[in-house]
Amino acid sequence: MIELRKITEDNFRAIVNIKMPEDQRFVAPNVYSLAQAWLYPEARPFAIYNDDEPIGFIMLDWDEAERELGIWRLMIALEHQGKGYGSKAVTAAIDMGRQSGKFDAVFIDCVPQNVVGLHVYKKLGFVPTGEIEDGEIVMKLDL
Repeated sequence: MIELRKITEDNFRAIVNIKMPEDQRFVAPNVYSLAQAWLYPEARPFAIYNDDEPIGFIMLDWDEAERELGIWRLMIALEHQGKGYGSKAVTAAIDMGRQSGKFDAVFIDCVPQNVVGLHVYKKLGFVPTGEIEDGEIVMKLDL
């Protein structure tokens, strides 16, 4: 079962050590994301677990003032890709936002070359907004 858990001293090293090959890198390294989470109070980083195994990382942009939840970063370890865990992690983030009652929409940006990511996000109900931000396609899901 896929679950989002807080980053702690116990899982920090496992999350930081998740890396992607250079030719598949569509997201910043997790250590960089964790540094950003320290700087930006709206950043909410989580470890993605499959049962008791850490398999990925997700960071949310928790913007209650705008009533928008952003999926800022998403990374599934290479050895766990292709198993549907990314979809389930995004769904868990959507559910977290919906259950909080603090958001009207969820946003995610995707590099155009990430065809698998684009397919997954569209399958989950995200639609392109027509905006491009830092070369990435902005997609939205109304809650």
